[in-house]
Amino acid sequence: MPRPRLLARQALAEFLGSAGLVTVVIGSGIAAQRLSPDDVGLQLLENALATGAGLVALILAFGPVSGGHFNPVVTLADRFFGGVTNRQVAIYLPAQLAGGAVGAVVANLMFGLPAVSIATTDRSGSGLWLSEAVATFGLVVLIFALVRAGRAALAPFAVGAYITAAYWWSSSTSFANPMIDLARTLSDTFAGIAPASVPMFVGMQLAGGAAAVAVVAALHPTVADVADAVVVPHERRETS
Repeated sequence: MPRPRLLARQALAEFLGSAGLVTVVIGSGIAAQRLSPDDVGLQLLENALATGAGLVALILAFGPVSGGHFNPVVTLADRFFGGVTNRQVAIYLPAQLAGGAVGAVVANLMFGLPAVSIATTDRSGSGLWLSEAVATFGLVVLIFALVRAGRAALAPFAVGAYITAAYWWSSSTSFANPMIDLARTLSDTFAGIAPASVPMFVGMQLAGGAAAVAVVAALHPTVADVADAVVVPHERRETS
């Protein structure tokens, strides 16, 4: 069982990583909107590239401490596979949500906007809901297939590439993360989502994550080698 000092470090890593991810997502969205005001496609490309690159950097930075989840669905899936304990889940989820909120505030303030502005962009409809289920399914399969195949060192780069691509092939631009859903309600900008749209997004993400867990368990019933894993908490092996 992880000791308190280790749990505190892991909580801090999840908080900072989640804050950083949201800052990148919202900040790059605001920058894209200002740099390319008349070209929505270019705005999306700028937002996608920045998010993918930022995600790689954040997982590399914080993954060795906490596993670099930054996503409640990933944490819950990791709990199913035994990569984290109930105590870790209990600290990861609040840390992720708090970090996301701080990241949104920081992004807003960096661009001279109010610290919090409730988003008004409605994102609803069966196509978008299906998109979130599919995007989350793919993300969870990717992460845990790599981990359970002993190739988790590739995860930061694979996840960054996946999210960059998913901005384009998914109709919802692949939120694929309940923490991101909630954080993006706090910025009425390019990346925002109206609070009323969040419950269905979260529900479909959880459904996609659950389906992914079942598929990964069928494909990889045993773990090949997790010695070099990034998207699982390495420091569980420590004693302090």
